[in-house]
Amino acid sequence: MTTSSQTPPAGPPPRKLSWNDPGLRALVYQVVALAAVAWVIWFLVSNTLHNLAVRNIATGFGFLGREAGFAIGETSIDYTPANTYGRAILVGLLNTLRVAVIGIVLATILGTLVGIGRLSKNWLVAKLASVYVEVMRNVPLLLQLFFWYAIITENMPGPRQAHQPLPGVFISNRGLKLPALQGDAVDWMLAGLGVAIVAIVALAHWGNKRQEKTGRIFPLTRWAIALIIALPVVGWLISGASLTLDVPVLKGFNFQGGMTLSPEFTALLAGLVIYTGAFIAEVVRSGIQAVSHGQTEAASSLGLRRGLVLRLVVLPQAMRVIIPPMTSQYLNLTKNSSLAVAIGYPDIVSVVNTTLNQTGQAIEGILIIMAAYLTVSLSISIFMNWYNKRIALVER
Repeated sequence: MTTSSQTPPAGPPPRKLSWNDPGLRALVYQVVALAAVAWVIWFLVSNTLHNLAVRNIATGFGFLGREAGFAIGETSIDYTPANTYGRAILVGLLNTLRVAVIGIVLATILGTLVGIGRLSKNWLVAKLASVYVEVMRNVPLLLQLFFWYAIITENMPGPRQAHQPLPGVFISNRGLKLPALQGDAVDWMLAGLGVAIVAIVALAHWGNKRQEKTGRIFPLTRWAIALIIALPVVGWLISGASLTLDVPVLKGFNFQGGMTLSPEFTALLAGLVIYTGAFIAEVVRSGIQAVSHGQTEAASSLGLRRGLVLRLVVLPQAMRVIIPPMTSQYLNLTKNSSLAVAIGYPDIVSVVNTTLNQTGQAIEGILIIMAAYLTVSLSISIFMNWYNKRIALVER
């Protein structure tokens, strides 16, 4: 019996390091660039800490647990000057979020309506929408904030001569007074409203699936209105708690009761919504015009009315073009809210400025502002990118 020995095939020759290798050069360049960035960061941090130590300036975030000692004119949660700096900054952050969330919703509605109006066949509507867009986009936001603040505080009458456009609604230089619901049932009603919103989203998803299979349109608008009205009422009935309508009443030199929208908040919200709405209008207009005109003609040939053509054919396709630039406008609105400090609205920038003036913790205060806006902006981007992927066309 003979055995034959087979030599294994020779592998590739070992790779020699050579500066002529583009992969090696790219790796070296990246390592050098990373080392340079790390050195710059180390130098800045160490130099800053050294200068602070020389001047006996305390560092760290321990000041957040100390008593703030200053009042905040507008708060979303309970706050007194005896609370800590940390709670004061939380109040400022919630004020910023309130303006940003409400502003995004209102600016989207206004921008969508104006963007559609620019494409209207009615000459007057189209021209008015165009004038609004061109004027608002070319006037700086800060000037618009000063304008609205001046209109509210200087040109509005005092509480005794307040305008009353609706029963229980008063407009004066003290702000906008509105009736407010009070009682333990309010929490149950808000919970019912939240359940209604979730149910509407689920129904919309189910209705789209059913329409794809059967071609039948689900009447989502009727169901949405019914759920938004019915579920809060059910929550109120289940709670068995009292619910009263607190209507503002003029007593002395000011109003008592109800809900107040301060002049600062109203001016800031109006400026952000009107300014950002003009940019959103152009985004919506360009997105609609990006849809092929053949889609509109095909839908019209099926006998669909113009409103249904826009809602069922044009807008769903235009959304794939609208969402990415719309995300940028939402981020711009959120970051532009930092201009609130110019008209005295206590957002996070204003509160942190007061804090760092009292404590001297300037670097920590700036880091808190940067971290807050970075977190909010990234959250908006993540949500919008997720929604953009959901509506994107899936290639087969």
